[in-house]
Amino acid sequence: MAFLGTAAWRAMVCRQPLSPLCRATTRCYSSQSTHTKEKSVPYEKTLKHEDGLSGPTKPLPKSADVVVIGGGSLGCQTLYHLCKLGMTNVVLLERDRLTAGTTWHTAGLLWQLRPSDTEVELLAHTRNVVSSELKEETGLETGWIQNGGLFIASNKQRLDEYKRLMSLGKVYGIESHVLSPAETKDLYPLMNVKDLYGTLYVPKDGTMDPAGTCTTLSRAATARGATVIENCPVTGIQVKVDDLGVKRVKAVQTPHGTIRTPCVVNCAGVWATKLGEMAGVNVPLIAMHHAYVVTERIEGIQNMPNVRDHDASVYLRLQGDALSVGGYEQNPIFWDDVSDKFAFSLFDLDWDVFMQHIDGAVNRVPALEQTGIKSTVCGPESFTADHKPLMGEAPEVRGFFLGCGFNSAGMMLGGGCGKELAHWIIHGRPEKDMYGYDIRRFHHSLTNNNRWIRERSHESYAKNYSVVFPFDEPLASRNMRKDPFHQVLQEHGCVFQERHGWERPGWFNRDGAAPVLDYDYYGAYNVPKNTVYKYSRILSKEYTFDFPPHHDVIRDECLTCRNAVAVFDMSYFGKFYLSGPDAKKAADWLFTADVNKAPGSTVYTCMLNQRGGVESDLTVSRLEPSPSHLPLTPEFNGDAYYLAIGGGVAQHNWSHIQSVLQDQGFRCTLIDHTEDMGMISIQGPKSRELLQEVLDSELSNEAFPFSTHRIVSAAGHQVRAMRLSFVGEMGWELHIPKESCLPVYNAVMAAGAKYGICNAGYRAIDSLSIEKGYRHWHADLRPDDTPLEAGLAFTCKLKTSIPFMGRTALEAQKAEGLRRRIVCFTVDEKVPMFGLEAIFRNGVPVGHLRRSEFGFAIDKTIGYGYIRNPDGGVVSPDFVRSGDFTLERMGVTYKATAHLKSPFDPENKRVKGIYGSPQDIARM
Repeated sequence: MAFLGTAAWRAMVCRQPLSPLCRATTRCYSSQSTHTKEKSVPYEKTLKHEDGLSGPTKPLPKSADVVVIGGGSLGCQTLYHLCKLGMTNVVLLERDRLTAGTTWHTAGLLWQLRPSDTEVELLAHTRNVVSSELKEETGLETGWIQNGGLFIASNKQRLDEYKRLMSLGKVYGIESHVLSPAETKDLYPLMNVKDLYGTLYVPKDGTMDPAGTCTTLSRAATARGATVIENCPVTGIQVKVDDLGVKRVKAVQTPHGTIRTPCVVNCAGVWATKLGEMAGVNVPLIAMHHAYVVTERIEGIQNMPNVRDHDASVYLRLQGDALSVGGYEQNPIFWDDVSDKFAFSLFDLDWDVFMQHIDGAVNRVPALEQTGIKSTVCGPESFTADHKPLMGEAPEVRGFFLGCGFNSAGMMLGGGCGKELAHWIIHGRPEKDMYGYDIRRFHHSLTNNNRWIRERSHESYAKNYSVVFPFDEPLASRNMRKDPFHQVLQEHGCVFQERHGWERPGWFNRDGAAPVLDYDYYGAYNVPKNTVYKYSRILSKEYTFDFPPHHDVIRDECLTCRNAVAVFDMSYFGKFYLSGPDAKKAADWLFTADVNKAPGSTVYTCMLNQRGGVESDLTVSRLEPSPSHLPLTPEFNGDAYYLAIGGGVAQHNWSHIQSVLQDQGFRCTLIDHTEDMGMISIQGPKSRELLQEVLDSELSNEAFPFSTHRIVSAAGHQVRAMRLSFVGEMGWELHIPKESCLPVYNAVMAAGAKYGICNAGYRAIDSLSIEKGYRHWHADLRPDDTPLEAGLAFTCKLKTSIPFMGRTALEAQKAEGLRRRIVCFTVDEKVPMFGLEAIFRNGVPVGHLRRSEFGFAIDKTIGYGYIRNPDGGVVSPDFVRSGDFTLERMGVTYKATAHLKSPFDPENKRVKGIYGSPQDIARM
């Protein structure tokens, strides 16, 4: 008998012949092994049948409103929720039997607390579906077991991370308790607690059964009119091109017939990439081996909670009177040759890879040392570049939806994601903020880049159990997109961040250049490890829940901007031109603000969905007819607009605009010139004096008012200058053809030397913008927030009669009053906050911070969050003013002051160039 004791395991491995996994050659990432069918998973029931069926279990319909492909957790949940929302003519196609791909062998763990409010809500819905909703609807048991969850902390930082989760959980009513080592021992007597710092116990976490859950979901769906057809593989997706040249789903092909449908949902797991190829859709995921072992009976383990020991990279799942032991290793095995015949199958376990989990497991539960192994479970799972699922409508083909790439969390997230995906399909958008899962979060240049997919997916897998710190950056697949300023900024000590593939400035290190190196796979696969890596060393110092070591560097960048002048490289911004015969109609419909002012105007505006949620905030500049001189001035007849959009969400914006243009039938052209131009923003009280020496245009308030733009000459180069600010100071953006970027930058820096100019990065922008009360999309402004809730009513042309997308929803919300509202909070104590801190009003939780930074000009921590009335009533200004507020950070409460306006320059004088005396500025 094999035992979990490490010495016995190593002896056992030495006695066994090596499995036929490719690992002997240099840089071997992949498995060439064949799968084995005789292994079993630790469930009393699976849906595997040996009946030898050769055809579909039901006749295929001629047509369907939606065809879901894949009968795993996500496919079944999506089908069920489509039916719950009223659809009946829906079909699920499974090539073998339900759960046959990856769902059947999943561990089925459900943890309620995550470092994301959206994920907490998604998990809560899954838990509700499997623990009560399905049983009430069908009378069938899903196999849900509520045995609790225990998170292990071996150091202070890990426990701090768990305390952050606990504080967020209070907002959602999720019970959790921080336990001492002694209290942990009382709860889990078999656990070794000698090396523990503490634990977090969540009593209502639990375990799901894949076969029971998917069977019950499919029965509930068929009872509502859905059709589930097993043993029916998909061989093709027919795509048509409509009159506007738009690709749309037409039909699904199988060996047994074709189903006409306008909508396909790709829930095919590790096979999703092949299914995407049938329609010309990129599905950026990769298949890997993922394993656990099941022990023999352990006396005293019954009814114990599931355990996650992140520092040991191991989990312990209760399996009746035994444990399943698994984890995430740094050298996972890739499965490159994904087999279409793989069903209810497993791989041979590679003990050389899996052994790294054993020491941690035996250390945590010493009884495992002498416990036998009942079975090994090594199956395929799909993983993605950021360890988040792929969902939503594909940018390439309308009607082709993704519900795949769940990184071993398909059971846990299935209920919440199935519901959101169903809403997405029926109503065009999900109810919750799903941008973190939306396929459009990735730039199209990355989704078919094999190096990026492989490297980033590996790093996300290897770091899955790492502490989630606020300022983490990837090391994999960097330098994919670099702007013209990259080299010179690197020489100035720039510490870059990665967004949307771009390298953008984070902050400027005083100790010289810190270049980003090629990815080393953390030394796995015989790839030489980057042993002298300055950038990685700097990042590691960032990994704290305290103020980071370079807090003073960020302060100096911010205060130089407030008191003198700073230059920000914002070249990664999306830069689009919208033109065509219907451009004015499109602009009226797309944008909440009236952008059809005089040519030369620039307007800050939002774009909404039909529910009034904010899909984007951006600036729109109306152009005047002029000779074409790309990339600064496009050729157009009629109306044209220049759109400048946050670079991290450029693909999302592009896809949203294109979808609206297609749905409304507007005759417009959207052109992307992002790669053709750089962009620097010169901000601060001295910006006008500096730029007057570089530009050939008069820059007074009268000659160049705020929110205007024009083509000017900068050091002999044509640029588009815009008087705007993202930081609350007087300043100008210069949009520069890429070949002119360095000469213009050098001229700005030379002229600015006598004014004390400095380079500044996005860490400074984060602080400066929150201090001024400017929103960041997908932080304090999301698709589930309306402009009215977000304090952006001034961006909406509600006083005009011009219709725009989402207007009806806003008018209804305005009439009934706001049930939630964004509020600014400041804390006098010098304590760092990063978002997710709980907000209490008069001792009752009313929300959480979405975003928080330290404001150096006001010398306080500042945060923004949406609050609600616990009674469900309107959240009025008086409701805010009359409350006593506290913020909870890691279980500790701090008195907070609520503000309905920004505490910094609430009268907006500085952006207009109205400053006090030099002495007043210097005091900041």
